[in-house]
Amino acid sequence: MQRRKSKIKPLKSRNSENKNNVLGESSQKSPVYFTGDLTADLEYLKREIGHNSDVRLREFNIGQSSVRGAVIFIDGLSDKELIDKHIMRSLMQDFAEDQKRSSHYIREKLTIDFIKNNVLSISELKEAKTIKDTLPEILIGSTVLLMDGSPEVLILGTTKGKTRNIEEPVSEQSVRGPRAGFNESLSDNSALLRRNGKNENLTLSKFQVGKRTTKDLIVAYIEDIADPAIVEEVKSRIKKIDIDNVMESGYVEQLIEDNYLSPFPQAQNTERPDRVMSALMEGRVAILLDGTPFALIVPVTFSMMLQASEDYYERWIPGALIRLLRFLATFISLFGPALYISFVSFHQGLIPTKLAMSIMGTRDGVPFPSIIEALIMEIAIEILREAGLRLPKPIGPAIGIVGALIIGEAAVQAGIVSPIMVIVVAVTAISSFAIPQYSLGISLRYLRFAAMFSAAVFGLYGVILFFLLLCSHLVKLKSFGVSYVNLAVPYRLSDWKDFFIRMPLMIMKRRPSMLHTKDRIRKG
Repeated sequence: MQRRKSKIKPLKSRNSENKNNVLGESSQKSPVYFTGDLTADLEYLKREIGHNSDVRLREFNIGQSSVRGAVIFIDGLSDKELIDKHIMRSLMQDFAEDQKRSSHYIREKLTIDFIKNNVLSISELKEAKTIKDTLPEILIGSTVLLMDGSPEVLILGTTKGKTRNIEEPVSEQSVRGPRAGFNESLSDNSALLRRNGKNENLTLSKFQVGKRTTKDLIVAYIEDIADPAIVEEVKSRIKKIDIDNVMESGYVEQLIEDNYLSPFPQAQNTERPDRVMSALMEGRVAILLDGTPFALIVPVTFSMMLQASEDYYERWIPGALIRLLRFLATFISLFGPALYISFVSFHQGLIPTKLAMSIMGTRDGVPFPSIIEALIMEIAIEILREAGLRLPKPIGPAIGIVGALIIGEAAVQAGIVSPIMVIVVAVTAISSFAIPQYSLGISLRYLRFAAMFSAAVFGLYGVILFFLLLCSHLVKLKSFGVSYVNLAVPYRLSDWKDFFIRMPLMIMKRRPSMLHTKDRIRKG
């Protein structure tokens, strides 16, 4: 590829010092400008991207004049119907008929500005003078119009991509609430945010990320609510992203988080526009990336990861009870097997006598200590869970359920594990499913193994030490300057109205104080 580029003839540049540069070198060192010579400009574009089989180039005469023009676009990314009706027909047929009817069009000098203002009937267009500004636009679906004698080209918005319909999010299904979810189109996703209500202060700032393959990214926030310091910090971190290609919002999350060594996610990902809009109204910032349905919400706290949209759509009493149940399920998911191991192996005296006798009876004949039992069952459950995700959708859930039942029953019959251990592992696995945020569930699943090893070595003291170590890490952890355990530490009674439980909406009049919002009061 480099050998072929080295043979390309020099292209004219507006800087005399660049006249002797070859095209490949010019494109890297200084901007390469269009010359106005249609043949030379097209030859360069052909050499740059003409080797791609999906590049389409069409030359023609503009109207009844002898001025030559050309369009270049990508097949499959550009809307051919739009190109035919509003570009080709306007330049060749409609303009020719106007020339016949009016002598004004014949006397008027044919320039790129005249074409833009009087001929083309397309809403989105802009001018470009350099090759660097033109090539990326062609490769994302825009059409470039060149005209002989003009050192400027027009970039016409003809991008057409087949996108997935707006459907209910698969990863965040709810019984009550909106059924719309984000898709892979950034324009559709930003429109979904706009449709949540008329708000002139909803600000969408666009950035481009990626060095070799660029993608559009939007930072969304409510201007008269969000803290400017948080907004600027988010924008600053996005501008510092230095990577060839940003495939998914997970790349952005990993590149802008505060502590990449922490097991806890420091940005919330969601497919639900209503959740994003709710976070924006609290003073948070959302990040949307083209090509993925998952938006990011920052800053986040641990309690925010245990909240679901339905908590606010149902009445406050069931919403509060369900949220308390989630906190309990989180505790069981993290410490369930560890507590069982510590009590059975070290602190049998803390167990009621009849229950202790029952547990010892079920363990009669089991050759392994409790930690080995727990590891066998937990690893089996994790493998089944992962296999269920990777298998085809119709058979994945069936394999997971049937596999767990068969393996658990077979392990008990073979005397490898005790029935009580199967119950403990099953309750732990079910509790982990109650966590609404999948990324937090993954973190807790693997921290569970660390808690189990602590219990196997030090007993209940090991579990307590692990808990204290985890608390110290969470207290130090921050998400864009906001403490990860905020609402709990520092203690503010007013913020506890939406913490462990959810109080009635008419009582929650203030936004979280940790976000330092411009407007603390929820107007209504």
